[in-house]
Amino acid sequence: MTWLILGLVIFLGVHSVSIVAPAARERWLAKMGEGGWKGLYSLLAFVGLALIVWGYGQARFDPVYLYTPPTGLRHLSALLMLPVFPLLLAPYLPGRIKTLTRHPMLVATKLWALAHLLANGTLADVLLFGGFLAWAVADRISVKRRERAGQVRVVPGLPASGLNDAIVVIAGLALYGLFVFWAHAWLFGVRPFA
Repeated sequence: MTWLILGLVIFLGVHSVSIVAPAARERWLAKMGEGGWKGLYSLLAFVGLALIVWGYGQARFDPVYLYTPPTGLRHLSALLMLPVFPLLLAPYLPGRIKTLTRHPMLVATKLWALAHLLANGTLADVLLFGGFLAWAVADRISVKRRERAGQVRVVPGLPASGLNDAIVVIAGLALYGLFVFWAHAWLFGVRPFA
C-alpha cells in the first residue's frame, strides 16, 4: 500500500501545483523554460504513475475490504463509464461537447473515479479512485477560480465543429467497447461484464 500512496502523492501532487501554488508554477516555468518545466513535470508524473500501477497491483494480492458493492452498482458503473472516452477525446476535437462541459477531461476523471468507487470496495480502490475524484473536484474549483481571475492560459487548438462532436462520440464509444470487452481484462485482469 505504501507504493500506491507514494505514487498518488507524486502523481496528484505534480498535477496539483496549479491548484496550490500557481504563482510558484509561473516562477518555475519562467526559470526553467517551458521545455524544462514540461520535462520535469512529465518525469515526475511518469514516476508517480508507475508507482501507482505497481502499488495498486501489489495491493490486489492482499486486499483489505471496506465494503462490498451490490451487483446493481456495477451496472450503474458501466453506464457512468459510457461518456468517459468521448469526454477524454473532446479537448482535442473541440465542439459542443467541449463547450458544454467546459473541462471535459476533469468531467471524465470524475465519472471514471466515481464509477470505479461504486463497483469496487477495497482500501486500494478507495485510495486510488477516491484520490483521483478528490483531485478532480479540487482542480475544477481551482480552474473556475483562476478563470474568473484571468489566470488561465488558453492554448490554441483546432477550430470547433459539429463534425468533431460526431468523431468524439463515435471514436469514444468504439474505445469504450474495445476497453470493456478486451483491454480492461488484458491490462488489469478484470472483465467489467463478466
